[in-house]
Amino acid sequence: MSERKASISRDTLETKITVSINLDGTGKSSFNTGVSFLDHMLDQVARHGMIDLDVRAEGDLHIDDHHTVEDVGIALGQAFQEAIGDKKGIRRYGHAYVPLDEALSRVVIDFSGRSGLEYHAVYPRARIGDFDVDLLHEFFQGFVNHAQATLHIDCLRGMNAHHIAETVFKAFGRAVRVAIEHDVRMGDKLPSTKGSL
Repeated sequence: MSERKASISRDTLETKITVSINLDGTGKSSFNTGVSFLDHMLDQVARHGMIDLDVRAEGDLHIDDHHTVEDVGIALGQAFQEAIGDKKGIRRYGHAYVPLDEALSRVVIDFSGRSGLEYHAVYPRARIGDFDVDLLHEFFQGFVNHAQATLHIDCLRGMNAHHIAETVFKAFGRAVRVAIEHDVRMGDKLPSTKGSL
């Protein structure tokens, strides 16, 4: 089995981002995006997805966090797309339910080759600390557009905004972990009747 690693650099007038990923890692991670809450959420993805992940970002944070959060999602999606490769033998689909106290979220992902996002999470307040919760949607939209994945995110219940966000990212990590696993029964076949993904 070849190594499933990728390193992506994204350099625009708004952000400079590098993402390095090892899909067959141990959950080792390092982050410096300038957005502390995003770093905390990315750590959930690495740890629960058992993905080695390094993310560095310099963005126009003097304006706000929008461009940095969105572009990290884009670069992460590009890294996944490159690291997964031809998708032969992977499970393709993954899902997870994750609770945290009163909050419960479900995430379902399909590395289908088609970009699609259904994001249904209602937060009781607009900010977690100084982080704008609207940016979580932008992060996942950037990810699916460039990972070419279909992603359904549903917060089934929750009253604490931090708990809601954390269950979403933990469930995302665990769903991804299942989807990218090699299915021994699949062998080196592509998990599609079309013959391409």
